[in-house]
Amino acid sequence: MQNESAGVSGVQSVSAISLRHLRVSYGKFEAVKGISLEIPEGEVFGFIGPNGAGKSSTFRVLATLQPKFQGQAYVCGLDVLRQPQKVRDVMGFVPDFFGVYEDLTSLEYLHFFAAAYRIPTAKRRGVIDDVLTLTDMTHKAHSPVDGLSRGMKQRLALARVLLHDPKVLLLDEPSSGLDPRARIEMRELLKALREMGKTILISSHILSELAQLCTRIGIIELGRMVAEGSLNEIYRQLQLMRVVHIRADNAGPELLERVKAIPGVESVEQQVDRWALRLREEELAIADLHAGLVAAGARLTMLQPEAMDMETAFMKLTEGKTA
Repeated sequence: MQNESAGVSGVQSVSAISLRHLRVSYGKFEAVKGISLEIPEGEVFGFIGPNGAGKSSTFRVLATLQPKFQGQAYVCGLDVLRQPQKVRDVMGFVPDFFGVYEDLTSLEYLHFFAAAYRIPTAKRRGVIDDVLTLTDMTHKAHSPVDGLSRGMKQRLALARVLLHDPKVLLLDEPSSGLDPRARIEMRELLKALREMGKTILISSHILSELAQLCTRIGIIELGRMVAEGSLNEIYRQLQLMRVVHIRADNAGPELLERVKAIPGVESVEQQVDRWALRLREEELAIADLHAGLVAAGARLTMLQPEAMDMETAFMKLTEGKTA
């Protein structure tokens, strides 16, 4: 199969998600223009891009909802086009909207979908109780679905796709429209799913949250992948510099000159109670900076790397255009 690769032992390994030269068109308009992507099992991959970039079209292909496409798409080694039902058995899809179920409680809603997933009646209540507990929705089991907050609806949607214990989760803008507290709670839930070994493909405009959650990130613009890799790899590709804040109890002009002379330190900005060092990480890793500072004679009381700003990478890689 084309999405398999031989490991060191010669055993064939299968990616959780594999896209080869994916193209999706709506009439004369081409929404996805030849995307290729390999996501191994257990990875959390973040899909970043503005509206119209091609994220949702890619999700629809993987969710077996877009049968007209060119290229190849596999989920857990299963052909999306030729084996759609088997793909649905191993995949859970949470779209960026929630259907209206005015006359159902959360419990009735989950019973309905448990039956659709063909979960045996004898096991159904136990499975439902488990997903309610995992998503912290037990206290809302008897609440009408239509009366739930946006955040609770998102949790219920996630509980729904977990009923059949899928290996792969596709989450299209799961934090869209949530208040800050609900976004934090959703992020913690996704971390728990990552620790359970789920493979997650997640799209979002909240770039800083993807940076915290994802093992790798792909930036898509006008239907094309413009960058892919870990956050550090993207920053090295862009030659963006990491800022590290330090404080030394022997700070002074002589130490400042010695710190500026450390190979890989681009510049040092003196602030009120600290220095801000800009590093070229391809020359000096943060892990090695401490040793360099000690060798320069700094008596450190603080060394704090600044979180990388994913928005900076996004804006530098894209022009803010949509299709």
